[in-house]
Amino acid sequence: MMVKKPTGKNTSGRGQRDLTVKVKTARGRKLSSTRWLQRQLNDPYVLRARKEGYRGRAAFKIMELDDKYRFLVPGARVVDLGCAPGGWIQVAVPRINALLEKSGKKQGRIIGVDLQEVEPIAGAEIHQLDFLDQGADEKVKAWLGGKADVVMSDMAASSSGHKQTDHLRIITLCEAAAEFAFDVLDEGGTFVAKVLAGGAEGTLQQRLKQRFEKVANVKPPASRADSSEKFVVATGFRG
Repeated sequence: MMVKKPTGKNTSGRGQRDLTVKVKTARGRKLSSTRWLQRQLNDPYVLRARKEGYRGRAAFKIMELDDKYRFLVPGARVVDLGCAPGGWIQVAVPRINALLEKSGKKQGRIIGVDLQEVEPIAGAEIHQLDFLDQGADEKVKAWLGGKADVVMSDMAASSSGHKQTDHLRIITLCEAAAEFAFDVLDEGGTFVAKVLAGGAEGTLQQRLKQRFEKVANVKPPASRADSSEKFVVATGFRG
């Protein structure tokens, strides 16, 4: 089966279905699973991801964030934490000109790290690594050949089913990603990470405001309306 190569361009609104797919509850399948499956089958971003060759609907979230804040520029050195399945990398590769497809523009580099093995992506270097391990920051800088211009993270802790617990888990993960970014970012760099709204973000926000010139909290259109996720975009790292 041929898969169309991702373009890295945001084409919201294209290729959406006019008909709603209904899913019947099967024996042994929970009602919640049936609802999830029906939502997936009717999600325009899921359909677009399949059509355009992206590995997940999350690709459109980083597209929309970058369209607004312009941090994935030709020549940028990028680190993607928790990069599986690779949708964010697919978007970043053409935008930073990792494959030198834009003549006359600087060539960027992107390093992806994840606990699990990730299928290779042309133009990216992907490593199986726990970014929380001692010395992980030095390994990443060595692979990158210096400090990063962008550290981005779409990581989320495994769901417990308890909203407040999940919120605390992802905030803790995001705080750890921010500390990692402080170690590897070059002056003027950008940090982008997913968080969940829930009241425990204060410490993280305060820490970021101390280290970056601007900190914005954004819910891109590709985030589901019923989801509590949002993204923090911190620009102008003070070093």
